[in-house]
Amino acid sequence: MLSLQDPLLIFSDLDGSLLDIHTYDWQPAQPWLDKLQNYQVPVILCSSKTAAEMLDIQQDLGMEGLPFIAENGAVIQPDVRWESVKRHLNGMKHNEIYPLLAQLREQTGFKFTTFDDVDERVIAEWTGLNRHRSLLARQHEASVTLIWRDSDENMVRFEEALAGHGLQCLQGARFWHVLDARCGKDVAIGWLVEQYRAREGAVPTTLGLGDGPNDAPLLNSVDFAVAIKGINRHGITLKDDNPARVYHTQHSGPAGWREGLNHFFS
Repeated sequence: MLSLQDPLLIFSDLDGSLLDIHTYDWQPAQPWLDKLQNYQVPVILCSSKTAAEMLDIQQDLGMEGLPFIAENGAVIQPDVRWESVKRHLNGMKHNEIYPLLAQLREQTGFKFTTFDDVDERVIAEWTGLNRHRSLLARQHEASVTLIWRDSDENMVRFEEALAGHGLQCLQGARFWHVLDARCGKDVAIGWLVEQYRAREGAVPTTLGLGDGPNDAPLLNSVDFAVAIKGINRHGITLKDDNPARVYHTQHSGPAGWREGLNHFFS
């Protein structure tokens, strides 16, 4: 069992984990969010969402000033207390990646639609987000989000072509995300943990929660993991699925998030 009185860091995915995949509600998790705040345990959001979206969500959740990991690890926002450390982007920037994808699509005929190809009205239809959040969802800094409209066989070819440009394609709950191959939620978590070790003078125990295939790096890189029941047909494949380390929930979304914390802390 873990203790809230020990040095802890909690890394959490958003859509399908802390947030309901359809309604974006987090209320089932609220009692735990309140308790973690009372014990001053940082909850570090770790998502494919843009930094602009995550700053907005942090305000909703009362997490202003805490670090977060955006765009699957390509963007890291440090703790507001670390005045000398600025938000940093890893690897290739959005304005380098999108032209490569557009060129690849034209040359090969791969069928996909990116968030750059549509306006916020269409993104609102795809996601169920309001117009304001849909606008924020287009503000990528170091990745591209897309809907794949082609075959599984062509996805393999697409990934091979991306690798030739030093890029990777990660599958989320609903969308695919293209970013620099050197980036990842695991790399970003490792950097943040080292920052906490250096600045707080303690070695924190880490707990991660996620529901999609792109959360595997997150869950593989923490001490304890909660694999939340998700909608993706492939689920999550982990390197170390030892029941002492990993708990698979019966519930999805924020109810599963709450279930996972109950398991490790009750």
